[in-house]
Amino acid sequence: MTDLLAIGTKKGLFLAISEDDRRSWKVSSAHFPGTAIYAVAIDNRGKEPRLLAGVDNSHFGPSVSISDDLGATWQEPDMAPLAFPADAGAAVERVWQITPAAPGVVYAGVQPSALFRSEDGGRTYELVRALWDHPHRPEWGAGFGGQAVHTILPHPDDPSRVLVAMSTGGVYRTTDGGDSWAPANKGIKAYFLPDPWPEFGQCVHKVARDGADPERYYAQNHHGVYRTADGGDTWQSIAEPLPADFGFPIVAHPRRSGTLWTFPLVSDGQREPVDLCCRVFRSTDAGESWHPHQAGLPEEPFYSPVLRDAMCADDAEPAGVYFGTRSGEVFASRDEGESWSSVATHLPDVLCVRAATL
Repeated sequence: MTDLLAIGTKKGLFLAISEDDRRSWKVSSAHFPGTAIYAVAIDNRGKEPRLLAGVDNSHFGPSVSISDDLGATWQEPDMAPLAFPADAGAAVERVWQITPAAPGVVYAGVQPSALFRSEDGGRTYELVRALWDHPHRPEWGAGFGGQAVHTILPHPDDPSRVLVAMSTGGVYRTTDGGDSWAPANKGIKAYFLPDPWPEFGQCVHKVARDGADPERYYAQNHHGVYRTADGGDTWQSIAEPLPADFGFPIVAHPRRSGTLWTFPLVSDGQREPVDLCCRVFRSTDAGESWHPHQAGLPEEPFYSPVLRDAMCADDAEPAGVYFGTRSGEVFASRDEGESWSSVATHLPDVLCVRAATL
């Protein structure tokens, strides 16, 4: 059995391999050196795993590269795989999310806030026009990191249902395969707006789906941590037991209902861990209570945040949990967050991590 951890950074993609049940890791040299990789996906559904990397090349522009041999070679079409039609009046600035869905289907979320869909495994994409043409779009703003669709969650039992989240704009859902979209933000606060409880306009940082209940989601907001049990109709705060309600990632266990992880920061104005302590907080009761875990993590004062896609879980048993920091460190837990070990140090800023058992 082989475990793979894909690490997207500000200066390339690194692939870490473990052959001993995640006890030790061999980290590759950089793929796409000097290039920012904000999005990575591991599509493990075919005969061979497929890697998809959102390549943010400052000269050639954003693209999606594919590897079917664990990074030994990469392919990219001659024409840009992600491009707005001419009448859209926009250009893709960055790929923020790549998500495999139904067989052969891959979604990509980009900046400016738009969703693209591929029917050929991620080689070519078409704009999901109904979301782009949504009447709310002129009022979607940009978060500190840009205006982007950064979360894409296809329903595991119904491919016509997809939930997306963006900064800023909030959560939107489709139940008809993308032909129409509706906001789903009731209960999520936007303290920075004149009306703090708007229909849309929230700065949602990340959304995760519960591993066993497909109608339960968890959201890390720009100040606020939330849960919904009705597919996004209404949200309730689960931030009270945490030391702070600001942060970027939120990750759910791949199978176990109610288990999730996050990495709180002091505030939007002080983006560093609470008490300068490197800790991952875990809940096993859907956010009713949270408990810090730091065994094996740095004990000295720690200043680096964890970005929205720089934390993930694998599908092994027990589940592994991983996170990378803006100071270039990557940590792994093979016991669902109880204890941690180092995968890599001195990498560039870690922008995203994705893991899978091959």
